[in-house]
Amino acid sequence: MDSFTSTRRHFLSQQAFGLGGLALASLIRQDELRAAPVKPLLQRRAFDPQQRPPVHRPQATAMISLFMQGGPSHMDLCDPKPELVKNHLKSYTGDIHYDNVGQASTKLFSGPWKFKSHGECGMELSELLPHLGGVADDICLVRSMHTGISGHETGISAMNTGGDGRRGRPAMGSWLVYGLGSENENLPAYLVLRDPASLPVLGAENWQNTWLPSACGGTVVHAHEPRMANLQPPGSLRGATQKRILSFLEKINRKHLERHPGEADLSARLKSYSLAAGMQVEAREALDISGETAETQALYGINDAATKDFGTRCLIARRLVERGVRFVQVMTGDQHWDHHGGIVGALPKVCRRVDKPAAALVADLKRLGLLDTTLVHWGGEIGRLPVIQNEANIGRDHNGRGFSIWLAGGGVKQGHVHGETDEVGHKAVTDVVNHFDYHATLFHLFGLDLKDVNYARPNAVTNLMAGQPGKIVNGLLKNPV
Repeated sequence: MDSFTSTRRHFLSQQAFGLGGLALASLIRQDELRAAPVKPLLQRRAFDPQQRPPVHRPQATAMISLFMQGGPSHMDLCDPKPELVKNHLKSYTGDIHYDNVGQASTKLFSGPWKFKSHGECGMELSELLPHLGGVADDICLVRSMHTGISGHETGISAMNTGGDGRRGRPAMGSWLVYGLGSENENLPAYLVLRDPASLPVLGAENWQNTWLPSACGGTVVHAHEPRMANLQPPGSLRGATQKRILSFLEKINRKHLERHPGEADLSARLKSYSLAAGMQVEAREALDISGETAETQALYGINDAATKDFGTRCLIARRLVERGVRFVQVMTGDQHWDHHGGIVGALPKVCRRVDKPAAALVADLKRLGLLDTTLVHWGGEIGRLPVIQNEANIGRDHNGRGFSIWLAGGGVKQGHVHGETDEVGHKAVTDVVNHFDYHATLFHLFGLDLKDVNYARPNAVTNLMAGQPGKIVNGLLKNPV
């Protein structure tokens, strides 16, 4: 058996027909897991990524998460505070939870940007987000997010996994793929569109599957062409030649699997090669926006240097959910929203980069009839404090006690503002939405029962401090339960 395995691996390593690169992440991930101590299971588990029915009727079938890593300043963008304007540069006498005590100040700071109401709903938004104002009647603005966690790493873990902030838990996209499978066997069910500047804090941990099967992990789409390597085989191996090679490869893999029935690693490896073959055609087409109309490309800001990159990735995200991808995450780079200093100059730049494409995504999904079943999320892992950090170069420190996100489509209320922070924006005080309740609500929107979506250990979407599962936030839903 050792001789057979060695020969097969040698054969694969010598081939250059363009599939190895696509399957490499899956193979490495499995090999790394194999090197770690493994606790024996009483029963072997197998995972089939084929589509599975939800437990109850879903409101959403796909999700696009626009993740603003670093912590957008909610009181400057979407949570206006007249008390900040009234008491600008005055000392705040209330309690403040500082993350960076060395640069801390008690002076309140009101940014120079004006707010105005938008849409029939009258939603108040900053002048830094004019395009979001154009879709105000389609979004659900949550002004009362709370994790109680002020750090980037732990905050990301809490918001991205629904757990208590400890690292090493499966991402939300991985749970959805595990619970519902894939609608398209030729594309990964979970795709991540990374920023060209850098990976976010925690890097690949943002889309990890950890203890869930390998097929549930996120697949990265590169920020520049080629967005996926090795999608096109060499000319000499295209067509019938490649088909013969793949057919032979499938036969020997299946024979090997028959000798080891129920071996999840072998089964996952076979599926990864099958997926890679399908991706050669479908992924190239899905990632190519050249066929989109000039009107659509202008809507996303593709013709503007400031919005071209983020707009392109938002448009690709729409194309992916059109083709049955379950979960797409569009990332901003490392600390793009982390304005500890120079916020007056830096915040408008990052807003200009993302505002138009994000609003375009909502409008375009609605125009195509996809918004009802596609849940769009915009937000980061933390917010900012209402007081000045670094008086020599004014910024705002981290704040996990109160911040904002917005949602659209997929069963959430439209033109709705949920919850409040206190008079200066420090703490969520009304209709508070904790991260574990937020994730429980997402599960419900996808037709999943939180307590039933488990694999090898309990679901991470749990209020571990209280020992209870998250609760559905009815205030966010079109159809409360």
